[in-house]
Formats: sequence, structure tokens, C-alpha cells
Amino acid sequence: MAAIEGYCMKCKAKREITKPQQVITKNGRNMTKGICPVCGTTICKIGASKK
Repeated sequence: MAAIEGYCMKCKAKREITKPQQVITKNGRNMTKGICPVCGTTICKIGASKK
């Protein structure tokens, strides 16, 4: 399984998402939500899903 990367706004860098989970937003779009392994901030990537 390939790792999903997202942009951490606190670290200002691309990081691998820890504990990714697929979420559907209010407007029906897919989003992957998880935690930054460095600082612990929530990272979201719209349009991504676990495969």
C-alpha cells in the first residue's frame, strides 16, 4: 500500500499522513484525514483515498 502524503501547514512541508482515514465532506467530496508524524497536527488531503 502506497503512503499518502499531505501538506502540513504547521511544518510547511509535505509529510506522510499517519493513521489515514477516508472521510466524506459536507458537499460529498472524498478526503483523507490523518496526523502529521512530526508535529501532531491534523493533515487533510482532498480527493485522496486509501487503496
